[in-house]
Amino acid sequence: MFNRILIANRGEIACRIIKTARQMGIETVAVFSQADTNALHVRMADEAICIGPAEANQSYLLVDRMIEAARQTGAQAIHPGYGFLSESERFSQACADNGIVFIGPPAAAIKAMGSKSAAKGLMARAGVPLTPGYHGEVQEAGFLQEQAQQIGYPVLIKASTGGGGKGMRRVDRPDEFEAALLACKREASNAFGNDHVLIEKYVLKPRHIEIQIFADRHGHCVHLFERDCSVQRRHQKVLEEAPAPGMTSERRAQMGQAAIEAARAVGYVGAGTVEFIADQQGGFYFMEMNTRLQVEHPVTEMITGVDLVQWQLQVAYGEPLPLTQEALQINGHAMEARIYAEDPDNGFLPATGRLHFMNLPSTSAKVRIDSSVMQGDDITPYYDPMIAKLIVWGTDRESARRQLQRALVQYRILGAHNNIGFLSRLVACDSFVKADLDTALIEREADVLFAPKPATPLQVWALAALAQLLLEKRQAECYAGADRDSPWRMLDGWRMNSERFRPMRLRQTESTLLVLIVPLKDGWQITVGDEQLEVRGQHNENHRLEALLGDRRVSTDVVLIDGHWHVFWAGNVFSVQIQTVGDSAFVAQEDTGGLNSPMPGKIIAVLEEVGATVKAGAPLLVLEAMKMEHTIAAPSDGVVTAFHYAVGDQVSEGDLLVAFDQVEPA
Repeated sequence: MFNRILIANRGEIACRIIKTARQMGIETVAVFSQADTNALHVRMADEAICIGPAEANQSYLLVDRMIEAARQTGAQAIHPGYGFLSESERFSQACADNGIVFIGPPAAAIKAMGSKSAAKGLMARAGVPLTPGYHGEVQEAGFLQEQAQQIGYPVLIKASTGGGGKGMRRVDRPDEFEAALLACKREASNAFGNDHVLIEKYVLKPRHIEIQIFADRHGHCVHLFERDCSVQRRHQKVLEEAPAPGMTSERRAQMGQAAIEAARAVGYVGAGTVEFIADQQGGFYFMEMNTRLQVEHPVTEMITGVDLVQWQLQVAYGEPLPLTQEALQINGHAMEARIYAEDPDNGFLPATGRLHFMNLPSTSAKVRIDSSVMQGDDITPYYDPMIAKLIVWGTDRESARRQLQRALVQYRILGAHNNIGFLSRLVACDSFVKADLDTALIEREADVLFAPKPATPLQVWALAALAQLLLEKRQAECYAGADRDSPWRMLDGWRMNSERFRPMRLRQTESTLLVLIVPLKDGWQITVGDEQLEVRGQHNENHRLEALLGDRRVSTDVVLIDGHWHVFWAGNVFSVQIQTVGDSAFVAQEDTGGLNSPMPGKIIAVLEEVGATVKAGAPLLVLEAMKMEHTIAAPSDGVVTAFHYAVGDQVSEGDLLVAFDQVEPA
């Protein structure tokens, strides 16, 4: 039926599809925007074709351009991956109209589930449990607020189309409703082109449990058990695991059957996910159906031994499902952590930058990494900032958790803010260890998860100094060339009429440390305050420092980037700069008297006027990045003296947005 497919997506899912297709003897065609010219999925595919500029709405979201690319390259089928066009009714129909196999559900099924409001009505008729709420067409603000009052606070406002936490707000009190509604509608319109919302009862201490379903063209439909996706920030998943902790066989059967009924109600074909909100008493309610493969599908693959992408290709080819419900079994426990370029300590704001250094944990049958980026690649502001998915397997939940904990310690990245340290704390926190899960877990464990970074240990200072000394030694050997007796090779600290030691200043953001270096026969003696330590070691080209600190042998990564030594130690990374004594490079910057952009993005609203006197916390402007809104607020009481950008302007991280004069409290 087809032997050549076009992958209408990018990132790790495109790489995954290429790998599976190749194993099945199917040729692949990658599409790419101008920002992805050198991306891994482009290099992996048999052929690749550029589809437009970096902006997704001018490239990856263009249905006609995808169809044209398939025609140009002779692809008989298109795999949409997830995100972008994967849940586009128009895309599925366009493929059918042009005689191209769409590796996903039919357009009618996508349409039926594309509107959360319409889907809930359909599910009610199919007997699938629903959360109390309003899912109708009336969108007048006053009417929606009346519905919220009748449902009872807290309520959840959510976009009727789309997902990923966009266009979604929890509202706890009536006076918060209007602002939350406007923000949801604005976000929904920007992200999905539709500002329609629904109102639902917010289930207290809810768990997010989803069922993986699969249907073929021959009337067969199975579920491949559940995934617990409760650990979230901003309604977006952070950790997923399968099976769900505490799930009974009876409840699993009930939820699995409800998911199958949901799929059959829309004539579903292919891979899909039926998502439920579950309460702590065992009740569960239909939330939505994602008519595509999910980011977290690898945990299902790990516990079932099934390749879901291979199943997608087989079903699209017209073959029946390879296994029956009775043949599917759960084996062990799997967890997935999403490695993002983001700053958890700054509200999880997305980050950009070059990945200067990446050291990955070793992969095996128990540890899997799905990624599309490599050392030296750039994380751009145009797409989701996911770096990789780290998936692990264990015989039970605790062994899987420990496997994940070990792998996170070994996963090391420099060059863009990332969430690896945060994830390490997350999988070790008390609530996660005890499987006390709900969607507010991160907020409940905030004191642990967002704890201040520990003070820099003596060993870190010593390792940074040792790395610098070894670098200088290598440089001296290069300068002296082949002359082994050259005095320029000698770094023994000799000086006329002076003691044989060398001062070295090590600096971090808020602290400076003066150390004294005394050369030894095969190393150095480092004095830090009252502490003395003999150090020696080797630093290889892969940035691995094998060191002896006194009588303690250590092995870790120490990386030099832009004049800073980055030392990985005890699950943290410390940045240390070597400063020559007397150097004036560290003059403190004066206060700019303004507010800087925390991330790249676009100004979508200016909320005050120049000259306005505002209170601390007053919203000043709204920045949109990654289709999410971020409000820039006044840091204190003061006066707005200037806005440096207008609505519609693009800004970079660090750009001065607002000039602001602080007013001292009376």
